[in-house]
Amino acid sequence: MLLGLIRHGLTDWNAMGKIQGQSDIALNDEGRRQARLLGERLREEPFEWHAIVTSHLSRARETGEILGEILNIPVLEPDQRLQERAYGEVEGLTQEEREARWGKEWHLLNLGQESEAALIERGMQFLQDVWDKHQDKNLLIVSHGALLAQLYSRLYPEHVSERIGNLSLTIIKREDLEWVKVLFNSTDHLL
Repeated sequence: MLLGLIRHGLTDWNAMGKIQGQSDIALNDEGRRQARLLGERLREEPFEWHAIVTSHLSRARETGEILGEILNIPVLEPDQRLQERAYGEVEGLTQEEREARWGKEWHLLNLGQESEAALIERGMQFLQDVWDKHQDKNLLIVSHGALLAQLYSRLYPEHVSERIGNLSLTIIKREDLEWVKVLFNSTDHLL
């Protein structure tokens, strides 16, 4: 089994530096273009992909639909566990706005955000369920930056500081009981 883990394409809020969290913000034209570029890359690579699973949020869902159309593979029902981290009171705010309200250490305050532990737990549970149900398939998974960053921090702690860019692609495969990296956080298709 291979999993291609993908962060959704660019949105207007990404471009403005606003935290989206679970706010349902759509892709912008650049995000759609990015998704098409990744779809073209995936079509040319040697891996065969069987289906796509996305978060239910429209930016991930539309990214998945664009990829599915290019690759001619189905987009399965969205999985709630792939949604972005809930950020509570900071959703919709830029870095400057967050710091003006709560200071530079805003991320250490309890402002209604989902804990990193809960985020990792639902990400790891999703991986286990996908393995249990789809061992004979190669799936593309379209999710969100914070969820993927926390998942990678659990699987590959040596990469904790790497930013997960829009439309980044990470490919992992299951070997014994481990998820082994084939490709990590690649955005070569956007160059």
